Amino acid sequence: MSNHNSKKPNPNYNRSDVSLQGTRVEVRNNDVTKAMRKFKRKVQEDGILQQYRERQYFEKPSLVRKKAKAAARSRWLKKLSKLNDN
Repeated sequence: MSNHNSKKPNPNYNRSDVSLQGTRVEVRNNDVTKAMRKFKRKVQEDGILQQYRERQYFEKPSLVRKKAKAAARSRWLKKLSKLNDN
């Protein structure tokens, strides 16, 4: 039996031709702490960690909707309490 799904390596493929896309930070003057701060800011802006946590475990769509509805309700109640305090 032969496996029809096996892939043969492409002789024209060169790993150096692949351009890696992602978050990059350049370290200048050996200032690693500044580079780390920039990296953390970029990761936060891109939402990489949040996306990782969301995809770590499968969550049923009904639970996703339920959580979103609860979050919206808590935001609304918080807004109402701020308005009533003033």
